[in-house]
Amino acid sequence: MLNKTQLLPDRPGIPPMAKLPDPEVIDPVALAETYASGDIDLICVVGPTASGKTRYAVQLAKALGHAEILSADSRQVYVGMDIGTGKDLGEYGDVPYHLIDIVPAGSKFNIYQYQAAFAEAYADVRRRGAIPILCGGSGLYIESATRAYKFEKQNGLPDEALPQKPYYIGTLVSREERVARIDRRLEERLKEGLVEEIRSLLQTVSAQDLMYYGLEYKFVTQYVLGELSYDDMVISLGNAIHQFAKRQMTWFRGMERDGVKIHWTKP
Repeated sequence: MLNKTQLLPDRPGIPPMAKLPDPEVIDPVALAETYASGDIDLICVVGPTASGKTRYAVQLAKALGHAEILSADSRQVYVGMDIGTGKDLGEYGDVPYHLIDIVPAGSKFNIYQYQAAFAEAYADVRRRGAIPILCGGSGLYIESATRAYKFEKQNGLPDEALPQKPYYIGTLVSREERVARIDRRLEERLKEGLVEEIRSLLQTVSAQDLMYYGLEYKFVTQYVLGELSYDDMVISLGNAIHQFAKRQMTWFRGMERDGVKIHWTKP
């Protein structure tokens, strides 16, 4: 069980979050019509960890009728890293998804490889007449797909290979709700076998390579190696996830300051 006396919103080192934007109501019918008109060429669902973005993207895909999801998660690309990355593949149901489980655990997958993989999957979805929904919390991956002008051209991709008119939707939760969700989800993942998953990965992936992926893979590996007690692992990991979620929100608010319009909604 998590130590609730140490996993509370007033954690040291986690500054208060800025005032939340006012939520909007997203009309899937109107959104589908806007896509059909050509005014947008990608729907992008963003949000911090535990904000409900995957579930929202799946619900939106079903409401749109013929849509597919492209992941923008920097760790879900790795095979076998399931519980720790929160793939939650059961949530997708019959909604097709892409860019998950595409490279082996232990390898290094850089931003330009992701950009190229995204461009290929994006073209495939569009070619088949489906609406592409990019969903994730990795700000760098999202921007590589939707704001490629910020990156050096190393893939040789033509500009038209990537979306030019994305429509951003942000999943909005209060700081207190986000904290509670993260704590609850961490406890659930530990019960689901997070430690066992990492013990299994360590049979084929070095501890150094596994810790490179951060968060769950860093702290649980340290626990498995005997470098942290179980309680210290849980507390340190919980705090790190909360700090990570705060950095994600800071990234998305930074995109807004750069002129990106994010339509924040309650998932």
